[in-house]
Amino acid sequence: MLTWPHEDTDWAPHLAAVETVYADIAAQTSSFEKLLVICRTHLHQTTVRQRLEAAGTVMHNISFSIAPCNDTWVRDYGPITVIDGRTPLLLNFRFNGWGDKYPYNLDKMITQQLSNSGAFNGSSLSKIDFILEGGSIECDGEGTLMTTTQCLLSPDRNPGYERSDIEYLLRILLGVKRFIWLDYGHIIGDDTDGHIDMLARFCDRQTIAYAACEDQQDEHYCELRAMETELKSLRTINNRPYTLVPLPLPAPIVNDAGDRLPASYANFLIINKAVLVPLYDDPADSIALKTLTDCFLDRKIIGIPCRSLSLQNGGLHCVTMQLPAGVLQ
Repeated sequence: MLTWPHEDTDWAPHLAAVETVYADIAAQTSSFEKLLVICRTHLHQTTVRQRLEAAGTVMHNISFSIAPCNDTWVRDYGPITVIDGRTPLLLNFRFNGWGDKYPYNLDKMITQQLSNSGAFNGSSLSKIDFILEGGSIECDGEGTLMTTTQCLLSPDRNPGYERSDIEYLLRILLGVKRFIWLDYGHIIGDDTDGHIDMLARFCDRQTIAYAACEDQQDEHYCELRAMETELKSLRTINNRPYTLVPLPLPAPIVNDAGDRLPASYANFLIINKAVLVPLYDDPADSIALKTLTDCFLDRKIIGIPCRSLSLQNGGLHCVTMQLPAGVLQ
């Protein structure tokens, strides 16, 4: 899924640049799998279709749906899907703009609107009275969920919920068998309270790629080294150390006000037979591509220039949400 940016979103000052990124994501993804593109109006859909065609998108793999949005971070308000037996079940968790930081009156309605319009091919949608953003959790497909205490225990999301309450709920809803809670790790400029998808990601059930910092003068150094120490202490379900794969940080990216923006190669996207990797026009791009090539030997590694996505404090994984086979026609 992609929610396409437009002039009434915060992308307005950078719309041309960010639409180029979206078109690149769509064209690459459509070569491997189906893609649902959410547009604000039918007129908007017409212009988006033209842009996709010009980008070489495989149009028979594209479907469109109409839904107005506040913003385009569909990772955090799109459905989180589990498989119930062999049937996809879409879970529509509550969304509150990352703890009431930004407007979300439209975004919180999108998943239900898509379901009502038939965009999910009749898949069941279950409304969950709990705030959970897709970027805040990372699962290995074998029952392990990795997250950060900073985000899931934030009092601005689910006040009154203790760690044990959250674990109990997610065991039931997501089939989680074991939890990894990281107490450290932060990417400067990330305003999600520490989403895991900017920090550490499963490449398989025993391999974790993570954002690392070797420069002691960098403001990330202490937090990311502490997170690295945490990761080194973890054990797999078979009580073995994880294979840990450090990913470099790109050189600082700043906005016009001089504020450092978030950028992380850990924000990659796994799709069918490929992995899309964010690039930042930085010498570290080639290191990240080579590192992730070694992690995903059975998939094609494709770089996507994503520097402009940092302008609104997110990245490649953040603007996408995967759906399992059978959900899209």
